[in-house]
Amino acid sequence: MKTFLDTLRRWPLVVLLCCVGIYSAVMRASPEVDYLTFATNDEKNTTDIFSQARPAVVSVTSSALRRTMFSPNVLEVPKGAGSGFIWSEDGLIVTNFHVISGADKLTVTIAEEDFAAEVVGVAPERDLAVLRLSERPKDLTVLPLGDSAELSVGRKVLAIGNPFGLDTSLTVGIVSALDREIRSPSNRTISGVIQTDAAINPGNSGGPLLNSLGQLVGVNTAIYSPSGGSAGIGFAIPVNLVREVIPQLIAYGKILRPVLGVELASDRWTQRYGVGGVAIIRVLRGLPAAEAGIQGATRNRRGEIVLGDIITHIEDQSIRSQDDYLSALEKYKVGDTIYLTAKRGDTTKRFKVTLSETR
Repeated sequence: MKTFLDTLRRWPLVVLLCCVGIYSAVMRASPEVDYLTFATNDEKNTTDIFSQARPAVVSVTSSALRRTMFSPNVLEVPKGAGSGFIWSEDGLIVTNFHVISGADKLTVTIAEEDFAAEVVGVAPERDLAVLRLSERPKDLTVLPLGDSAELSVGRKVLAIGNPFGLDTSLTVGIVSALDREIRSPSNRTISGVIQTDAAINPGNSGGPLLNSLGQLVGVNTAIYSPSGGSAGIGFAIPVNLVREVIPQLIAYGKILRPVLGVELASDRWTQRYGVGGVAIIRVLRGLPAAEAGIQGATRNRRGEIVLGDIITHIEDQSIRSQDDYLSALEKYKVGDTIYLTAKRGDTTKRFKVTLSETR
């Protein structure tokens, strides 16, 4: 009986020794892990995407020509630097408008080789621009286009760019939020913007935001940071908007939007006088607004300005500013017929207008 009780007391120690022996045997039998060939699934996905996308990401450097105060000589002054990516094999580059704004000379660097570039088209209201290389290198890599409508919060995204001049830097994060709004360089609202925590710093602007398939889902454009460095809040223009804008910039050099043919009062004037809408100053002859009977401001016999029609709604969208007005029109195409609601004195009028193209 005593021997049996002693065996029970020693049993945990016996089990422990057995486990240690088995573990030691397994470790001696298994080969050593080679870090150079080992990678987690996520690491492999990240490195694969970077190696595939890296050749398509470029550096964009801008400079301006300035005349010195005490000499007739013209100097080339560095203005800024950012990122971009190859849009097509014929040498078109997409970047942010603010990266090339005000530049007299543009240089695109691809694989450490510099190429002169010229502006094809710009859209300040969407912070996008298209450049063309003056000399096209061979075998350009083009990024596959994704669908930003398929993104959801929490999905992995990767940003490649040239922050602070450090070329082809990679940062990885997730989609933090969707449908954000930011202000463009022309003070227009850009809607549907992607928010990400992938580190985006000055110099990343114009670079691609990629999904886990290596597809382009956005163009990195801005950060929110009191210090000027990454605070984990970056923004990218969704690729579905880029798909709409870039072909127009290539074909026409600008965004073609339908027009009513009116001149509007400034937002400052509208706010100052508490006008509940956007006041029409002038109606242009031969354009849709004039044909629909919309009226601009006039002067009475005493020379006082009499307000004309004040636009309050385009279809069901409330109009309170010029940004509201332009954003509403951008939803339609040339030839579309829309209904516009306006105040004229104490009455409300509804107009049926067929939109025409910009002249």
